[in-house]
Amino acid sequence: MNEATARDEPLLAIEAIRKRFGARTVLDLAGLSLHAGGSYALTGDNGAGKTTLLRVIAGLETAEVESARYRGRVVDLLAYPDWLRREVIYVHQHPYLFSTNIRDNIGYGLKVRGTARRERQRLVEEAIRWARVEHLLDSPVRKLSAGEKQRVALARARVLQPRLFLLDEPTANLDRESRQQTISLIRDLCDADGAVLIACHDPEIIQLPGMLRLHLRGGRIEHRWSPLSPQQQQGDSAASDEARPGLAEGLHWQPVAND
Repeated sequence: MNEATARDEPLLAIEAIRKRFGARTVLDLAGLSLHAGGSYALTGDNGAGKTTLLRVIAGLETAEVESARYRGRVVDLLAYPDWLRREVIYVHQHPYLFSTNIRDNIGYGLKVRGTARRERQRLVEEAIRWARVEHLLDSPVRKLSAGEKQRVALARARVLQPRLFLLDEPTANLDRESRQQTISLIRDLCDADGAVLIACHDPEIIQLPGMLRLHLRGGRIEHRWSPLSPQQQQGDSAASDEARPGLAEGLHWQPVAND
């Protein structure tokens, strides 16, 4: 594979995904490609299959998958390899935190992987600063708000340095301030080597510059909207029937490349 081909190769490419619950077909995708450097908003009605798709990609849900490649390498999502679990991280809508402390929660995955204690401590402290939860270190985990738990969960995912983040409704049921704090972290997750796929209804995420929207309906990705520039977003009110003024305009977003 030459250098140009390697650059064009999707981070993750799946030819077909079919998932049924009894007689009901939840997913019937002809294909899905996610590229390095891409930010993707996966939208659709409740029950459209957004969470199911994330869980299939993460190896947490079985499905009929014809062919899947990760960075050009054939993978079996039904017999999920350990090396791929280091590359792909799924963050639940309601993340589970251990009843220890914030440092232990963020460092749990590193400890399981056998990361040396000193390096683990360094990475955890950096993640704490990134998530801006220093003031919560002495707070019992059970007393954290939903937004605070989400930020700790994002830090716990980021500290493992995956290439593909799968976020399930990360701003659902958060107040305005918590949503702003969470979205400001989400924009930092994607770099040139990785991608972020976010299941959401939140127009403030959907309308971020550089965000590619994938809409699920009837088990299929019905529409693909290319990223809009800030000027297009402000001038074209018909771009989304969900559009409304909000915190997206108040943050300095950094566009990312998409396919």
